[in-house]
Amino acid sequence: MERRRILRALFGPLERAWKKWQGLGRWRNVILFVLTVLTTFAVGGLIYSASLMTILLAHEMGHFLMTRRYGVPASLPFFIPFLPPFGTLGAIIKMRGSMTSRRALFDIAVAGPLAGFFFTIPAIILGLKHSSVLPLSEVSVPTFRLGDSILFLALAKVFVGIVPEGFDIFLHPVAFAGWIGLYVMALNLLPIGQLDGGHVVYALMGQRSRWAFSIALGIFALIAWYFFRPWFFLIALILVLGLIKHPAPRDDQTPLDVKRKLIGVFMLILFILSFTPVPFPDIL
Repeated sequence: MERRRILRALFGPLERAWKKWQGLGRWRNVILFVLTVLTTFAVGGLIYSASLMTILLAHEMGHFLMTRRYGVPASLPFFIPFLPPFGTLGAIIKMRGSMTSRRALFDIAVAGPLAGFFFTIPAIILGLKHSSVLPLSEVSVPTFRLGDSILFLALAKVFVGIVPEGFDIFLHPVAFAGWIGLYVMALNLLPIGQLDGGHVVYALMGQRSRWAFSIALGIFALIAWYFFRPWFFLIALILVLGLIKHPAPRDDQTPLDVKRKLIGVFMLILFILSFTPVPFPDIL
């Protein structure tokens, strides 16, 4: 009895606060959105906040609108305010119930990354055009290095040019928002379990996708071991939350049409081009 009293004293206020929070309904989405605008504004200013929030909102609304098309119950986006360097951990929507078919699963999965990508690439291009190439010896303010994906590196070479040795690109806030958009999209497109990329693989392969998930997770672990150990935190999170397992849609037999299969292959290529093996070289 004494132990129960102690637990109630410790967790009772948290439980009551959680119930009050749940009772706010859609105001929770508004509150988290406003807080995330404030945290991103504090990190990088108005232009950065507007650019990043547009990219993230486009991604989540792509998912949300497609769930409406297929009659899948889903919440509005929940944004996650956070500390620097980004000011946010992105956003999520909560879906309830099972998918009706592989087609519905596929369309909902790809709608988010494609909608976000539509805004990410212009942000990167516009931001790179306004970024500066400076000698490292003249930089006196604190900075942190960002890794390059194949796609970001290609865009930088086209719109900035070859950077001489001893110099580096100092990103404009819009380019930084675009870099984050590409980074977040790539994480979502990891071809594992219940991530967007995992949904795409399952829609393409059905029950055989579990082998693809295991292979992808193994490759990801090798990348983490040889290039960037912090990836193991994400791997642990995927395993602890059970995200490696993928529930089957109600119609698990009807395959995708050729058009969707081609889009699926494009999404996997897009993942390879946008994934950054070492996103933050200074914390290796």
